[in-house]
Amino acid sequence: MLEVEGISTFYGEYQAIHDVSLEVADGKLVSIFGPNGHGKSTLLKTICGLMKPASGVIRFDGKEIQGLPSHKLVEMGIVLISEERHLFPEMSVMENLRLGAYAKNARKKEAENLDLVFGMFPKLKVLAKKPALTLSGGEARMLAIGRGLMSNGRFLAIDEPSFGLAPILRAEVFDQIVALKNKGMSILLVEQTTGDIAEQSDYIYLLEDGRIAFSGSKDEALHDSVVRKVFLGIT
Repeated sequence: MLEVEGISTFYGEYQAIHDVSLEVADGKLVSIFGPNGHGKSTLLKTICGLMKPASGVIRFDGKEIQGLPSHKLVEMGIVLISEERHLFPEMSVMENLRLGAYAKNARKKEAENLDLVFGMFPKLKVLAKKPALTLSGGEARMLAIGRGLMSNGRFLAIDEPSFGLAPILRAEVFDQIVALKNKGMSILLVEQTTGDIAEQSDYIYLLEDGRIAFSGSKDEALHDSVVRKVFLGIT
């Protein structure tokens, strides 16, 4: 599905990503953990076409995609759900969702994907006519994920979905992400320090100072005492 080989990304003269390689297999949930400000969001933006790598190769379904504009990647099925959410606050929940189906292939499946979103997040159907600015943090995060699903993507890059959420809402959002994986969606998830989603991940990477500090299966990560305590917040 996704292959990243030797990616380096700069902000001006500052190097944020150093020779990073990773893979996300079809239908798998891969998580990237690490401290805030160590390059996780930059890596997702590079993969999803919002930043250009200075070096390295990114392949999606075997095709090189580095340097392609983000809208082309959306048409290919790659969707970024950013930490900032980027909702249109004055527009309704329904209007925000429909904006997610702007790509040609997504418009053809708008009704089908809307049913999927409302099936996963039934509260959004109840709130369909409400302005996005009236939503709680958890509801807004669900709307951001739902809008990503409206893009008819096959690969979701999700940046810190639990940011700012109460534990009960965080667990609910994580449950829905796992449900998406179980439906066959390929997911690359970025978080800071949490054990909740680590236990549901198929593979784990730890990013520190823009470099891969650890990569391994869920079991390898969860049985490494340093990884558990320092990166995953599990004692």
